[in-house]
Amino acid sequence: MKHQSKPIFVSVFLIFPVLFLSYSASVSAQEVEDEREFDYLENSGKGPSQWGDLKKEWAACKNGGLQSPIDMSSLRVKVINKSGELKKRYKPCHAIVKNRGHDISLQWLNYDAGSIKTNGTEYFLQQAHWHSPSEHTINGRRYALELHMVHQCKDPNVQNNLAVVGLLYKFGAPDAFLSKLIGNITSMNDHVQERYIGVIDPSLIKMGGRKFYRYMGSLTVPPCAEGVIWTMNKKIRTVSRDQVRALRIAVHDYAEANARPLQPLNRREIELYGPSPGDVPN
Repeated sequence: MKHQSKPIFVSVFLIFPVLFLSYSASVSAQEVEDEREFDYLENSGKGPSQWGDLKKEWAACKNGGLQSPIDMSSLRVKVINKSGELKKRYKPCHAIVKNRGHDISLQWLNYDAGSIKTNGTEYFLQQAHWHSPSEHTINGRRYALELHMVHQCKDPNVQNNLAVVGLLYKFGAPDAFLSKLIGNITSMNDHVQERYIGVIDPSLIKMGGRKFYRYMGSLTVPPCAEGVIWTMNKKIRTVSRDQVRALRIAVHDYAEANARPLQPLNRREIELYGPSPGDVPN
């Protein structure tokens, strides 16, 4: 019986690296994860205003016309009275928490954490990460924290193959989902950049509300690729000051913030979806 335990133990630790490696390749093609390549300090030579000059592949950060984040001003919003509840089908899945040097990322393995459906296209959840203060603003107001849930379409024929769901937080009661993760986040150090944390259910991320903004934008980190469908929940959640502080301290980047400055709207349309007058809440 003693000899049987060893193969079982080894197989468990062989499985998860394989899962992670196959997943990681798809993510790295979208967002740059190397903390040495860019930062948020303007006097470092690698700050947001210099991103577009650091690599030719990052030219969109400087020259793009559909960049994110933006201010969602009531003066520019087109109100659509249509049942706007986001169609989510999330499920529990194995995950790792990763210190990417500029943020903390929660990454689900092998596209197996479920999906959202936008305009009839299905996008599968890859990862979630946090920015503080918020990157997007509403009528000029910046919030304490912003969560991005990044999704990708598996169909190579879909032109806009990334969809991001964003949530804004103001200071207040602790966020319950972050409370479950904060121990794993704060215990990471310069020598521990990622950690397997078991099965995490993304449906525990509370969104609430039935109104959301939608517009076409970009990744908010290099390479600032455009063609990203943004869905920003209008309902503002709460997060504690200690939780926001823990997220920033954990990345060891010495920056007080990891939020890209607002980008020009450039005549883009911002849609505000909400229930039609005849809709009755379930």
